Amino acid sequence: MSAPAADASPAAAERLPLTGRLIAIDLGEVRIGLALSDPGQVLASPAETLEVPRNQEEPALRALVDALARHEAAGVVVGYPRQLDGSEGRPAARARRLAGVLEQRTGLPTVLIDERFTTTEAERVMLAQDASRAERRRSIDRVAASLLLQTVLEVQRTRRRVAADADADTDADADADTDAEAASELPAREGDGWH
Repeated sequence: MSAPAADASPAAAERLPLTGRLIAIDLGEVRIGLALSDPGQVLASPAETLEVPRNQEEPALRALVDALARHEAAGVVVGYPRQLDGSEGRPAARARRLAGVLEQRTGLPTVLIDERFTTTEAERVMLAQDASRAERRRSIDRVAASLLLQTVLEVQRTRRRVAADADADTDADADADTDAEAASELPAREGDGWH
């Protein structure tokens, strides 16, 4: 199994299941923020912050695999921190590498989604809630993960609506075919307008 493509667009979400709990990961060097969706994929909520040793990928991977199992994940969203010009720097390369290993170890569909401005937006949200500096420091990663996940959930909602519309069209076509077939099997009667 290869690493997830670095498609940081919402189209990457097409690899995710349309139901089941999704988990978003905001990778930091020491703190990793996690956010969870409900199984119906309607709402993203900040979940927890994992503290991991700096520059040691294996402890981070073990903690993430454990968290995915504990929270019964059906799919994984990993924040892909591209640089402002869109290129892949060291943090984005790390995110791609960890996403690939997570997918291999868990078998869960894992996608990379652009997260360039989620931490800034998380800071704004927490300031608006009058969170203290200490609280912002403890929570920023999981709030950023939740903002990232909410974006993906909106894409998932659209995907479910499109799938439902396609199913409805297929059902309508099948009903029309059945009606036409039934009409063709009716016996022709003379004199009452049936042919």
